[in-house]
Amino acid sequence: MTPEYTVHVPRTIAEVFKSLPEGTPAQLIENNIVMEPAPTYYHQDILMEISTQLFNYVKKCSLGKVLVAPLDVYLGRRNVFQPDILFISNERLSFIQKDGLHGAPDLVIEILSPATGKYDLEEKKDVYERYGVKEYFIIEQGTHSVQSYYLVNDYFKEMEDKNGEINSRLLNICVHF
Repeated sequence: MTPEYTVHVPRTIAEVFKSLPEGTPAQLIENNIVMEPAPTYYHQDILMEISTQLFNYVKKCSLGKVLVAPLDVYLGRRNVFQPDILFISNERLSFIQKDGLHGAPDLVIEILSPATGKYDLEEKKDVYERYGVKEYFIIEQGTHSVQSYYLVNDYFKEMEDKNGEINSRLLNICVHF
């Protein structure tokens, strides 16, 4: 007798996204699957510089966890992002599950890439605001300019920052890169 196999055919974009092989460079942004090329050397260099400083500080002060992409961050049913760098406070560590983070990180840093920068500046920024990310930093690779957003009364307020510097009020640290 031949065994029968049941094949589950994805019926939603979210199910298609979940069926992608592990490590597929993709995000679910407002119910659209967005594929991404590998980051550039400059992107990775900035990511390592910032994440190392944050990681060491957060660990030394026992504030929570600093994590880097690729890690799926689930924000509702229509959005699964992979922020470049994120911080999750001790109070929110329960958001971490086997398949990623289910809920808003406290802090997110995105390093703009030519292929996906539009999403970081528009759709993802709006979703981060809607889900209560307390601080959101966007870095331009070439100039090291930083756009800083702080959640004030459920809305992002843009603050002025210097090039090559992230000033986190939440963590009380200034990171230079």
